Amino acid sequence: MSIFLDENTKVIYQGLTGSTGRYYGGLNKAYGTQVVAGTHPKKAGTEVDGVPIFATVKEAAEATGATATCIFIPAPGVKGAVLEAAEAGMELVVCITEGVPAHDEAYFYNKLKNDYPGTRLLGPNCPGLISPGKANVGITAGHIAKAGGPVGIVSRSGTLTYQALYELQQKDIGVTTCVGIGGDPVPGTNFIDCLAAFEADPDTKAIMMIGEIGGSAEEEAAEFIKANVTKPVSSYVAGVTAPPGKKMGHAGAIVSGGMGTAKAKMEALEDAGVKVGLNPTEAGELMAEIVAGL
Repeated sequence: MSIFLDENTKVIYQGLTGSTGRYYGGLNKAYGTQVVAGTHPKKAGTEVDGVPIFATVKEAAEATGATATCIFIPAPGVKGAVLEAAEAGMELVVCITEGVPAHDEAYFYNKLKNDYPGTRLLGPNCPGLISPGKANVGITAGHIAKAGGPVGIVSRSGTLTYQALYELQQKDIGVTTCVGIGGDPVPGTNFIDCLAAFEADPDTKAIMMIGEIGGSAEEEAAEFIKANVTKPVSSYVAGVTAPPGKKMGHAGAIVSGGMGTAKAKMEALEDAGVKVGLNPTEAGELMAEIVAGL
């Protein structure tokens, strides 16, 4: 099994007619993802590399049976795009776009939670997710992910998502699903959502969690792991050398008043029984030891 995404998932690309959407939509399709439609209100009836374009997500879903969508729309249009997808009944909305205003994120996060509980939002500002050998939605390079293995990955850092996949591939360890949740202050799907899904997935036997400085998501995840996760977990927290008050990479990664430091997060995770590496390679080695003992 995999979580949130498999070979049967039909995906709409909002922004397929743009250069970035076309590029990654094409790569995802070549990987084996069922890319069944794109949307653009002024380009309905046209095609992009054989994929039909519809005016709205609702029309695309009705014509194709799609249940998921991937958003490659510039930041000012993301709020409308997310709400349009939710209103169309999408079960999974993957938003790759970075630079979405925090007040827009807060608005549609709460709107989905209250009015569209059946819609899962991943992102914004995330690399997407990949169920190796089955489907890839977003910007993760498919060739670095090994299929058919026991490990689920959840990562808050974009580039370290790829390194986690690569580290396991180098050790010949396959992955059920790798989820990049993004590092913005208001992520649609968080560590706990993914940990709970991996805990419930019979094919996922171990979990790799990549965190970073800023906020309290890792500490909250540690509490959840301690209380609810029976599967072994390895982890790495990026930003060990970051000075307090310094923004690292994006809005979510900032340490303030001693809160959100890598040290505090690592201690919380270790207290929950997680094997914590000091760098991504060490976290991969720890996972290799876990897998060897399964």
